[in-house]
Amino acid sequence: MAQDFSTREENYSQWYNDIVIKADLAENSAVRGCMVIKPYGYAIWEKMQAVLDKMFKDTGHSNAYFPLFIPKSFFSKEASHVEGFAKECAIVTHYRLKNSPDGKGVIVDETAKLEEELIVRPTSETIIWDTYRNWVQSYRDLPILVNQWANVVRWEMRTRLFLRTAEFLWQEGHTAHSTQNEAIAETEQMLKVYADFVENWMALPVLQGIKSANERFAGAVETYCIESLMQDGKALQAGTSHFLGQNFAKAFDVKFTNKEGKQDYVWATSWGVSTRLIGALIMAHSDDKGLVLPPKLAPFQVVIVPIYKKDEQLAEVSVKALEIKKALEAIGISVKYDNRDTQKPGWKFAEYEFKGVPVRLALGPRDIEEGTVEVARRDTLEKKTYSQENIAETIKNLLEDIQKNLFDKAYKFREDSTTKVDNWEEFKSVLNNKGGFVLAHWDGTSETEQKIKEETKATIRCIPLNNPLEDGKCVFSGKPSIQRVVFAKSY
Repeated sequence: MAQDFSTREENYSQWYNDIVIKADLAENSAVRGCMVIKPYGYAIWEKMQAVLDKMFKDTGHSNAYFPLFIPKSFFSKEASHVEGFAKECAIVTHYRLKNSPDGKGVIVDETAKLEEELIVRPTSETIIWDTYRNWVQSYRDLPILVNQWANVVRWEMRTRLFLRTAEFLWQEGHTAHSTQNEAIAETEQMLKVYADFVENWMALPVLQGIKSANERFAGAVETYCIESLMQDGKALQAGTSHFLGQNFAKAFDVKFTNKEGKQDYVWATSWGVSTRLIGALIMAHSDDKGLVLPPKLAPFQVVIVPIYKKDEQLAEVSVKALEIKKALEAIGISVKYDNRDTQKPGWKFAEYEFKGVPVRLALGPRDIEEGTVEVARRDTLEKKTYSQENIAETIKNLLEDIQKNLFDKAYKFREDSTTKVDNWEEFKSVLNNKGGFVLAHWDGTSETEQKIKEETKATIRCIPLNNPLEDGKCVFSGKPSIQRVVFAKSY
């Protein structure tokens, strides 16, 4: 099945694309830059959604939905916000088509021009804060803790499935608070929620930190982020949480009467993750034999493949296979029993290996006689024969071990790919030859950061939370610096 499949060393970009396509996760659509998420890929997103949705609700948030279309005038109200998204906006100008004069197609009906053009949402701060103005009068109406599951459009010229598409799925939290401290606490809390999810469900270690001014979300006072490292040594931003201060409240005149009876502007946050996380999952764990999925997010954690020659043997094997399936499902393990007669067992083995199913069980007449089952784990490709007795507990422990092993492997890779440098030549050499996270002193200016980006394509991924302070000199300018920050090339 994987014979025409690129390896990471040959062509990392093609390797990634091959996995997405051949593992049936997604494909390019007829609309340039947009993707079709196929059932297997969407099942991973549904698992992510379910976990995150519970985490949001456990921290007091509720789901709502806001319009896809945003009046263009809303974007002019917060200057840095419009500047940040202006080049990515898709704009609706008309609301009707008509037959072309030659009768061979359709054209825009120029008599059906909108009075005000509409932006297809690239993010929802503006439409939501216009709405919140009607929801907030006094401190009793606060906090507003709302999340939205939605799609957004950012007109990308260079696209890659899951990582960067013109339309993508995400969630965006938008909260309103009566004090600055409460809003900052919310921002930090949601960063920890994201870090918990990515580390404990995706099995991917992250750095938690704050973005530099150059990398900050358009309209934010402070952007918190989690940064992960992919196997090619490039960083991927896995989630962001923004402290918006009172910027949007002032832009949309959202005031409230505080406990002292005085009028004040509301304090805001926004935070989000997207289907880009599926891209991170692929690049962090997969190998040259295909997709590797952490058990907690696999569409099904176990597949059972029957081995047989005659229908009578299949019937006998199926009884035991379905018994094992029931025992696994009883303790919360998702199982697929593949008794298709259209493909041979070897073909099925290759398919499920390529699709990253964490555990594969093979069961044949000899196993029925001997009370055994062959178990293959996807992460290490090891095969072992186990007793059918207590097999559910055996598989449960195996899945937990696979989840931990994937995290430990990714963590070791990150540690091995993190380098401290103290001068410009060393900085460039590590970036170009080794990649990964580079810890270097920076003088704190946007100008230096921009020059480093222009010369090396590396950006400051984050200033880690609780970053240790140490005197040093900026690797580029030689000016004094009080701490190292994390540089990397990125997606």
